Amino acid sequence: MEEKTVKEQALEIAQLLEDGKADDVTVIEVTKLTSCADFFVIATIHSAAHWQGLAKQVKDYVKANEMQIHLTHTKSAGGDDWNVIDIGPVLVHLMSADARNFYELEKLWHAGNFIKGSPVN
Repeated sequence: MEEKTVKEQALEIAQLLEDGKADDVTVIEVTKLTSCADFFVIATIHSAAHWQGLAKQVKDYVKANEMQIHLTHTKSAGGDDWNVIDIGPVLVHLMSADARNFYELEKLWHAGNFIKGSPVN
């Protein structure tokens, strides 16, 4: 079986999040902008329970694809504000609507290549 590219993996994770009812899923290639990752996958979540369910699906995907989670970080105690799952070349940002509107990652990383979704003006 042919090994998947990081781009294919990022897009599969995005699809997994959409299938899990995350909103406004965006994939940005940031290879030329930062050394911390090649792709950001950003999605809006609805609650701490929603985050936990999506995080489990991402972790199952990582395991099935022989990838490795380097770090999971939660920005709020309830887990429903902003959560980052660091899979090395892919950073998955699971954010509440309020956090997403406040931090505006799409605007911050507007110079990236938007593979899925579009930059916010």
